[in-house]
This record gives sequence, C-alpha cells and structure tokens, in this order.
Amino acid sequence: MATYEMTVSVRTQYLPEQSDPERTNFVFTYSITIKNTGTVAAQVISRHWVITDANNHTEEVRGLGVVGHQPLLQPGEHFEYTSGTALQTQQGSMYGEYFCVAEDGHRFEAPIPEFVLSLPRTLH
Repeated sequence: MATYEMTVSVRTQYLPEQSDPERTNFVFTYSITIKNTGTVAAQVISRHWVITDANNHTEEVRGLGVVGHQPLLQPGEHFEYTSGTALQTQQGSMYGEYFCVAEDGHRFEAPIPEFVLSLPRTLH
C-alpha cells in the first residue's frame, strides 16, 4: 500500500551582522531538510508559512516551490535549502506546510512543525 509522507527538519540561526536592534530589525536564517519518507515519489509544489513575532504580529506567506525549485523526491531522497526572515522582535516562531503531488497524482500536505527563532542567550 502506498504511503505519502515528507518529513521536515529545521535548523535556525540569528544573523547579527544583518540585524539592526536599534531599528527593531532581527534577521534569522532557517535551513530546511525535506525528506521523502513515503513509498511513492512526490514533488514539492508550493509552500505556506505562518510567521509570528513576540508581539503576536502574524504574517502568512504562500508561494510556488522552495527557493525557486519544485524538487521531485524519490522515496528516501531529501532536498535541503536555506532561506530567511526578519522579525521586529528578538524572538518569534514559524510553522506551515508544503503541498505535494505524488507521481500517481495523489495530493498531500507535509506539515512543517513549529520552530522558534530567537537570539542566542549570553552568560554574564
């Protein structure tokens, strides 16, 4: 029986050299790995993000592909990319989903678990 599943993992990083805390601009990157953990080849067609800062300001982003690609992943294959976002606060979060189509025409969503964007903590 066919299974349709993509597993998503995320790594984040704060970019102090691109941020301007005096103007409440905090820039983060996130590196995503999308792995086809199903049994059928599938293509990532589009994405939907929900980005929320510490002031509870929410922005939704939708678009085709990921960083200009619509990767077709065979079972066991993965695709990695890095993108970024700017927040007006030192902390926020993101979550969403990828919309995928399997080679047999089945459509499914791959959830992107919520992750935190935050300045690294320093010890004094």
